[in-house]
Amino acid sequence: MQFDKTHEMFRDSLRDYLESEIEPDVQELDKQEMTKEEAVGYLRDLRKLGIGFDQETAQDYFGDLKYYVIGSEEISRVWPSLNVMLNMSFPAMFANWASEETQDALGDKLESGEAIGALGVTEPGSGSHSSKPNTVARKDGDEYVINGEKTWVSNAQICDLTMIVAWDEENDAQDMFIVDQENSPFDTRKLDKLGWKGSPTGQMFFDDVRVPEDNKLSNAIRNLILEHGDLAEALPFPNEMVDLFLSHKPLNAIFSFMRTGMAAMAVGIQQAAYEDALEYATDRETFGKPIAQHQLVQNRLYEMKANVETSRLLTHEAVEKLSNADDESRMYSSLAKGYACDKSVETARHGVELYGGNGLSTDYPLERYYRDAQTMTIPDGTEEIMKLIVGYEMTDMSAYA
Repeated sequence: MQFDKTHEMFRDSLRDYLESEIEPDVQELDKQEMTKEEAVGYLRDLRKLGIGFDQETAQDYFGDLKYYVIGSEEISRVWPSLNVMLNMSFPAMFANWASEETQDALGDKLESGEAIGALGVTEPGSGSHSSKPNTVARKDGDEYVINGEKTWVSNAQICDLTMIVAWDEENDAQDMFIVDQENSPFDTRKLDKLGWKGSPTGQMFFDDVRVPEDNKLSNAIRNLILEHGDLAEALPFPNEMVDLFLSHKPLNAIFSFMRTGMAAMAVGIQQAAYEDALEYATDRETFGKPIAQHQLVQNRLYEMKANVETSRLLTHEAVEKLSNADDESRMYSSLAKGYACDKSVETARHGVELYGGNGLSTDYPLERYYRDAQTMTIPDGTEEIMKLIVGYEMTDMSAYA
């Protein structure tokens, strides 16, 4: 995948911001979840750099997925928690085509790109099985009444709106519903976790929560087509990716998009671990010489570099497939996510062990890289699920049952 000068300029400006404004304080920032006010501040900063979910910024950032993969890698190289908050706010884009009540409630936040979104898929007891959710939406007049629970939701406690997967009882089918906190309030509960400490994560509880019928995603898409005639004119994605969205289950298309971003995140974590390990190995001396001069240390550096570059190449291939709505998009996004996240754990572990005792110290970033890398392996599909998806795409035979 080739990048032009505008892509490199974007990377440089983003890296300058991250290294000057985030990196000096990231060890402290990551010790506790960011507040909603802090998250909005980061969204404002990133929008100035061309990253955001308002209609104008999103058209540029997602219209060329190379910007998206650069952004995901660069932000995660410095602070993965920030990238999680950012990327998981993407449901805010769909709120532009939800009911008037929701659009009015979010108002200026949608225009300024300061609306924080969340995606509710996982449920207690169901894990990776999202095809038949226990959360149900019952039609009642011109509204849907939602009951259920979601767990391990990024941005749960700070979001302005969420898009959840629920079972549409009227149509006896899976659908997605946009729920904004102002008109349709729901309860949340914080969850603590191993990594991504700066990213808020929690549960969501829906107890007879009512949403307008236009907040059902399939209805919002229908209204969007009626208004614009062509969905590609309204959504901030390449035309080919819009075709992918329409030709597959929307959730599968969304997951292909998210998993490609997760792979880029894993590359960013690996890059950071490799850079720090290389610098440490050339500076740290034992037995009168830099530890980089020891054969086994060079072997670790070799493994780290190989992991970074192969993960990056596979991620870029997934971006190409996704950008062109290739039939293999789902397979490559799952392949990249599974491989890059697995290798991020291995790469971070090499870094920790190369640092020796210092690798265990919270005064150094290696233990954070390791925790963040391990956290990468489960959200948006575990490594095992990625293998089953790839296996199905290769053989056209399901191993789920």
